Amino acid sequence: MTTQSFDVAGKIALVTGGGSGLGKAMARGLATAGWRVVITGRRTEVLDASAAELSGETGGEVTPISADVGDPTSVKALFDEVEKRFGRLDLLVNNAGISNSPVPLEEISFEEWSAVVAANLTGVFLCTQQAFRLMKAQSPRGGRIINNGSISATTPRPFSAPYTSTKHAVAGLTKSASLDGRPFDIAVGQIDIGNAASDMTAKMSGGVPQANGEIASEPTMDPAHVANAVVHMAALPLDANILTMTVMATKMPFVGRG
Repeated sequence: MTTQSFDVAGKIALVTGGGSGLGKAMARGLATAGWRVVITGRRTEVLDASAAELSGETGGEVTPISADVGDPTSVKALFDEVEKRFGRLDLLVNNAGISNSPVPLEEISFEEWSAVVAANLTGVFLCTQQAFRLMKAQSPRGGRIINNGSISATTPRPFSAPYTSTKHAVAGLTKSASLDGRPFDIAVGQIDIGNAASDMTAKMSGGVPQANGEIASEPTMDPAHVANAVVHMAALPLDANILTMTVMATKMPFVGRG
């Protein structure tokens, strides 16, 4: 039996938080696969450098457009610019996010809580909202949205209440958007990532708090595996969807009581 593949050549993808870390790895994978990729983030100089690097590495088209995903005005301007330059959007990867200080819950400030919610949840909502607006109106209509949920969307780490709360909420937003997008050929899914090597996980080799109170080092995996998973999800035709996928370091203490 053969399956019909989705021709991604020349299709437009937008990756938030695409200037560094996992977002950059995802952008690299998509550009290598033939997507025309837009990367966005707040730091213009980082975006410009990453876009030039990725374009050179992949031979693909990688365009930097700066934006703050937690600011509705900035997000609208981002999507207006994408529409102006490319005429449509075929894939949105909601990757941008931040973690919180690993301190007891009662020590988390309102300012830090608000910053994590803005980046991890409000940003996903605002970008999804603008993507829906564009994907419903374009011809041919529809597209795909992939949210970076993290395994914290189901299972918390110690001292992670703001981060875990937002990632649980992203799981609900993914399902709700998947339902609302169905009549308009918008497929929405989520990738839950565990211990991909990045600046955020660099401390794990030196030991991080465990649920039993111990401090232990944890294995990590190459972010290229995450990028490959995103490329696979993105390459499906719009009548098929991976609603959730977990990609994790095999030996990390996630499954069971490790």
